Amino acid sequence: MKLAVVGIQGLPNKYGGFETLASKLVEGLSAVHDITVYCSAPDMLGNGKLGNELRVQDLPTHYHNATLHYINCSSHGMAGMLYDTLALRHALKNNDAVIFLGFGAGLYMPFISSANAKKIILNFGGLDWKRSKWSPLAKFIIKLSERLLVKKSGIIIADNTLIQDYILDTYCREASLIAYGGDQAMPESPTTNDTEQYPFVKSKYAFAVCRIQPDNNIIMQLEAFKNASMQFVIVGNFKDSDFGKRTIQKYSKHSNLILLDAIYDTRTLNMLRSNCALYIHGHSAGGTNPSLVEAMHLGLSICAYASGYNEATTHGLAQYFTSEASLMAQINLADTVHLNSKKMQEIAVQKYTWKAVVAAYEALCNKLVKQ
Repeated sequence: MKLAVVGIQGLPNKYGGFETLASKLVEGLSAVHDITVYCSAPDMLGNGKLGNELRVQDLPTHYHNATLHYINCSSHGMAGMLYDTLALRHALKNNDAVIFLGFGAGLYMPFISSANAKKIILNFGGLDWKRSKWSPLAKFIIKLSERLLVKKSGIIIADNTLIQDYILDTYCREASLIAYGGDQAMPESPTTNDTEQYPFVKSKYAFAVCRIQPDNNIIMQLEAFKNASMQFVIVGNFKDSDFGKRTIQKYSKHSNLILLDAIYDTRTLNMLRSNCALYIHGHSAGGTNPSLVEAMHLGLSICAYASGYNEATTHGLAQYFTSEASLMAQINLADTVHLNSKKMQEIAVQKYTWKAVVAAYEALCNKLVKQ
């Protein structure tokens, strides 16, 4: 089968959940299928600007036997819609099935023939149009893109039961339920070098890892912890936005708040989160979030924002907050919230493994090609 993955920044993964999904699909399927992954040349070069031909040639051409096809356009902001469109257009011409992640090419769907649109396996993730970071116009465009994609794509995937219900109620289409794996997250004990670089790991601390944007309730978390007895460590891309830079400027003065820029070394990230006393998950936008699934696999004590989606992911077994006050109350109960962490870990082992996720995607690809 000739299979393409479209909608991510690129591989190797240095960004987020969809990139992790793409890497696991490649690792699991590239030995038996001909896979092409579409990547943003400027983003993978690290400058967000158009890459010249010489520099693009320095980028890897393959990842685990999959071909990496570069588009000379950024995957971020409004440019991301053009990037996804160019990638999807090329992928449909050259592949039997296309796994499309996100919503960026939605406005291109009316120009795709029904036969080509049936090649698309769509996972648009969460309800991105609900994110507070978007302007009213952007929200309208994102929701329109979502509708156009769901209307014409051959197969729809939902990563959460609430997203599955939303697709059925809103668009009268059945969606296959496939979440994410989290079993790549492994517990790590701190070494002497770790404790020298991150001295807080020797004490009791709360931890969060996320993109630094308002809808992840960053300010709510920092306000709740700024006067708490427990240190709070948050890892994210603070330097990538004005919101992140303002947040560092305002909250870095509090000694028990430790704001670390994005960490892409897997071992270091696993060491930091697997030794925390309390894991904070503030995501409010819809869908199953990969970092929450990873926290479940690590057996962490989890306190999550009560979005509905997070309760569905954790089967109602975590602690939940909706405000600064309710999060402060959960901090004071940190010694007792570990009671259900083992149960959530067992659920993760049963439901959220990459082997099962990859097999489910492959089955849908085979189903689509045989239609």
